[in-house]
Amino acid sequence: MKILCVIPAYNEEKNISKTVESAKKYINDILVINDGSKDKTKELAKEAGAKVLSHIINRGQGAGLETGNEYARRHNYDIVVHFDADGQFLAEEIPDILKPIIEDGYPMSFGSRFLNKKTKMPWFKKHIIMRLAKAMNYIFLGIKTTDPQSGFRAMDKEALKKIKIENDGMAHCSEILAKTHKYGLIFKEVPITVIYNEFGQSLGSGFKTVKDLLINKINK
Repeated sequence: MKILCVIPAYNEEKNISKTVESAKKYINDILVINDGSKDKTKELAKEAGAKVLSHIINRGQGAGLETGNEYARRHNYDIVVHFDADGQFLAEEIPDILKPIIEDGYPMSFGSRFLNKKTKMPWFKKHIIMRLAKAMNYIFLGIKTTDPQSGFRAMDKEALKKIKIENDGMAHCSEILAKTHKYGLIFKEVPITVIYNEFGQSLGSGFKTVKDLLINKINK
């Protein structure tokens, strides 16, 4: 079974080596999408053992993931795992994300920060950003999940054929959920742990998520 781990990365020279090395313990093929980085992300990812594809300019996480997904389609991978470059996800939980697909036959699985695991999410993000995102997903898309914006997920090749990411920014999380619902793809949520190292980054990321979600809904 061919499994690919796709890691979009923008200026992640501080984290990319450790992220790739940890992921390689569980998945042989790691593909880093160097999304217009100005630092040594590309070089360090290669040194750590990852394949690397580069965007000339920074296009956004959604665009990075779709570049990785298209690579997986062209190279006939059976499963794709989406994983962040910043060290917030735990590589040892990759088998948990893969299990519903490999053992139980689900076409998709989504990591959730709100199922049993002890994730210390910043208060603003947990109580404002996440609640707003959940409400928007339900109102505009009719989708209920425990975690509306998790970037840790996996999909099999049939799901990959149907779900093509069109939103370059953070709204891709809602888009993937919407297309999962649209195509009737059954999924399972899996408890995951997320480590928030810097409150400021989490807060800024939260505002960006809301902005992208609002822009996405208006454009629709």
